[in-house]
Amino acid sequence: MATIVGVSASAESRAHTLMAAEALRKVASDQGHDVLVECRAPDEITSPLKEEEIAKADLVILAIDEEIDQTPFTGLTIYKTTTSLAIRDTAGVLAKAFRAAGITEQTSCDQHKEEAVSTSDESKKRIVAVTSCPTGIAHTFMAADALKKKATAAGHEIKVETQGSVGAKDQLTLEDIAAADVVIISADTHVDESRFAGKPIYRSSVGAAVKDAAGVIASAFSEAETAAPAAGAGAQGGEKMQSLEEAKAALKASRSGPYKHLLTGVSYMLPVVVAGGLLIALSFVFGIEAFKEEGTLAAALMTIGGGAAFKLMVPVLAGFMAYSIADRPGLTPGLIGGLLAVNLGAGFLGGILAGFLAGYVALWLRDNIKLPQSLEGLMPVLVLPLLSTAIVGLLMVYVIGEPVRYINESLTAMLQGMGQTNAVILGLVLGAMMAFDMGGPVNKAAYAFSVGLLTSDTFGPMAAVMAAGMTPPLGLSIATFIAKNRFTKEEHEAGKAAFVLGLSFITEGAIPYAAKDPLRVIPSIMVGSALTGALSMYFGCGLRAPHGGAFVLAIPNAVSNLPMYILSILIGTAVTTALLVILKRPVNEVPQTVAAE
Repeated sequence: MATIVGVSASAESRAHTLMAAEALRKVASDQGHDVLVECRAPDEITSPLKEEEIAKADLVILAIDEEIDQTPFTGLTIYKTTTSLAIRDTAGVLAKAFRAAGITEQTSCDQHKEEAVSTSDESKKRIVAVTSCPTGIAHTFMAADALKKKATAAGHEIKVETQGSVGAKDQLTLEDIAAADVVIISADTHVDESRFAGKPIYRSSVGAAVKDAAGVIASAFSEAETAAPAAGAGAQGGEKMQSLEEAKAALKASRSGPYKHLLTGVSYMLPVVVAGGLLIALSFVFGIEAFKEEGTLAAALMTIGGGAAFKLMVPVLAGFMAYSIADRPGLTPGLIGGLLAVNLGAGFLGGILAGFLAGYVALWLRDNIKLPQSLEGLMPVLVLPLLSTAIVGLLMVYVIGEPVRYINESLTAMLQGMGQTNAVILGLVLGAMMAFDMGGPVNKAAYAFSVGLLTSDTFGPMAAVMAAGMTPPLGLSIATFIAKNRFTKEEHEAGKAAFVLGLSFITEGAIPYAAKDPLRVIPSIMVGSALTGALSMYFGCGLRAPHGGAFVLAIPNAVSNLPMYILSILIGTAVTTALLVILKRPVNEVPQTVAAE
């Protein structure tokens, strides 16, 4: 058994610092060694080493991406590596360090692993989790995979329900929930938590779970320890009812506010928008105005896409925003308020206002109207729908509709009459937003803005947004082939999938790379996407389909000025690739040296 001290340090990534330290601690401990690691993250130093601890050490391991003062370790064997290698190949790093120091392991690793498993049974936890993001495509499943991987590696049992665009997968049963020690909800949209009443719940964003699943799990256990006594307190019926009410109050207080409600509405709206938009685009195959001829297939496709799906877009947005705020009582006034927004000409902006209004009106009525117990059954089917719909409807007709219609028409006229310089600036901003968080709230805000303009026959922003959303994964994929020494083997393999995701307009394909090296990757993809969006607007490109990526380009008349649109995407991808090649350092740039004294 050896006594090891170490330092993990990265000036650019707190996550790399902590992950490298934890990896060294875990693997060395499993092998039966005593290990202490000091973490030097960009914003803090944790677990600092003491002089007496250093004096007792047989070996010093420095997992560092920057030079540090090694004076405290004078006279000791020092092995240097990078934080990335310490994370990816911890056992290999330790083996090389032991050889450098002349340390021979006395105990087999397998024996120590068996002992670690047997001693960790008491601390094994049962976890249930739910992941959900606004689009229900990449973030949802990446967060689920990250939680499963980290929980299993730590010896815990976990089951994750994914609430994606195709519905819930791996649904949690009542037995799963009853047996769970903690519930983790990693979501950027509304998740119904009523089935978890009385259980310790930890909430995070999907982004947090993707980037630091181990930290989310650790935080969940910490919160569960403080929440469990209150949730299970008391054996009498009255005490149980009190704790349930407290749990509901805590649940309501934890909701993250208006932006999350908006994202929930957008997530339910997206399938309607995509289906309707692609059907409209398919009608253009027969000619840009072929739908005007009654009885033709083009007219039928336009009726389905534009006459039905696009009319449902705003009501669905408003309805599920209200549902996110007030649960089921908000759905009816939200849907009706959204339809009124369409009929009154208030459009997408009116739908957003209707959604918030319906949700908060329904929530207030639900919490403040008290009926005798014999009449409680009338609340969900009569009282709440009638009152909330009447209030929201009257406000939309007499107060909100006309002013918002004027604002909506003015905004549309301004965008349609925008000069080239202003159009380029708008494309630049929208493009940068698409790459900033790769499918997160900022990305969704830009996308929702552009989708809303489709109903006003304003197609330029939609073209800029889709082109800018494709370039990050495309640029990263090409960079993994051009500059192989700047990416790991796993990143090379992921590059193949990223290329397909980029072609499909799934910006989330860039997330794994950005999570590992955010300070170099995110600026590179933002510049490429901003340039793509600006060029698309400069060339006057327009897109009538709200999704589909490169595959929608084959639909005749779906894209205006198609050659320059493709050129915009190619230029943005090339710039993204070039910046990545320039800014990213070779994987093994920090040399592994041994200084034995």
